[in-house]
Amino acid sequence: MSGNHTSAIAFPSDVARSVAAAFDLTQLPADFYVNPYPYYRALREHAPVKRMRDGSWFLTRYNDIVAVYRDPKAFSSDKKTEFAPKYGDTPLFEHHTTSLVFNDPPLHTRVRRSILGALSQRHVAAMEAGLVALVGQLLDRMADKRDVDLIDDFAAAIPVEIIGNLLRVPRNERAPLRGWSLAILGALEPVLTPARAEAGNRAVTEMLAYLKTLVNARRAHLGDVDTDVLTRLIEGEENGERLTETELLHQCIFLLNAGHETTTNLIGNALHALTEWPSEKAFLIEARDSAEPMRVAVEEFLRFESSNQLGNRITTREVDVGGVTLSPRSRITMCIGAANRDPEQFADPDRLDLTRKPNRHVAFGFGIHTCAGMNLARLEARVAIARFLARFPNYALAGHPVRGGRARFRGFLHLPARVS
Repeated sequence: MSGNHTSAIAFPSDVARSVAAAFDLTQLPADFYVNPYPYYRALREHAPVKRMRDGSWFLTRYNDIVAVYRDPKAFSSDKKTEFAPKYGDTPLFEHHTTSLVFNDPPLHTRVRRSILGALSQRHVAAMEAGLVALVGQLLDRMADKRDVDLIDDFAAAIPVEIIGNLLRVPRNERAPLRGWSLAILGALEPVLTPARAEAGNRAVTEMLAYLKTLVNARRAHLGDVDTDVLTRLIEGEENGERLTETELLHQCIFLLNAGHETTTNLIGNALHALTEWPSEKAFLIEARDSAEPMRVAVEEFLRFESSNQLGNRITTREVDVGGVTLSPRSRITMCIGAANRDPEQFADPDRLDLTRKPNRHVAFGFGIHTCAGMNLARLEARVAIARFLARFPNYALAGHPVRGGRARFRGFLHLPARVS
């Protein structure tokens, strides 16, 4: 396979050991944001269970990370202890300690059940016709422009419409959603700068104010509980157990953010990767009309450049991870991006192989916290990538891609390209 294999570069063996020894999430070098994979490789080989300067632990091996996912009782997702010193008594703290992803059962179980009911395979399949129409409209607009931004004009425009439809956000009120999402998720970075804190807190405050209006309107005119996620969350469980107003509003923020940013990154990362791996691009263009090759390809895009690179847990008791004993209340960062490049699990892991099977990546997490919207994200990616390649098989980058500059969420802010 040919291409500009920047992601396959590794540090020389004598350098890798010192890189692993010096690695610190709070002091990442500039080239890490461009290409973190040499750093992940050095850590896997020399410090797979790495203690950070702040006392937390950083995991990079696939088997260690899956073991953590498998035991939610020993490795808690509750972030109140970890986030209190980071955020203080702020809107960001309230949001990130209330949303689905940062909670344990029973709240996690109740909210996840409500969301999954409206995101079943049957309901997701029913969205395909509308998704195809949306992608077609975006492609038509790009054809008229020739010089485009694959993020603003395409990748980011798809999930914001789909998630907006799920919550029935009026179309003329969707413009602020992407900015709010970027600000709130940006505050999850290992280092919370004053600028990120200010932008994130402002975004949560503005989003809550908007959602209160949306929820009140929906209470007055409830939708179909089978397809309207917001109505399901308002109505609660059949036994009458309902979310508090605070819980309800923050799950809506979580849904808008989780369904938006990661899918934007998935589509954008895939289109960028294909420009670096021309033989894989040619293969996919040839096979784009067949469902199975595109399905397999999307799994490889998820593995190769995982939209969400980091996850976090805190131990509830003394545990052994990769031969290292961790005490209770130990904070753990699981490096999903490193696990998905682990050669113990994936042959030739730095190669984009769109025929890779099996492909047991952990881009969507694992266990009880497996992404509730993964079927929808996969559908969006399959439709978007297949139809883009059918319309613009000769697209090429035109200018310098702009990365998001974040360690947790890997994607592009801008991806200038020329289509013909």
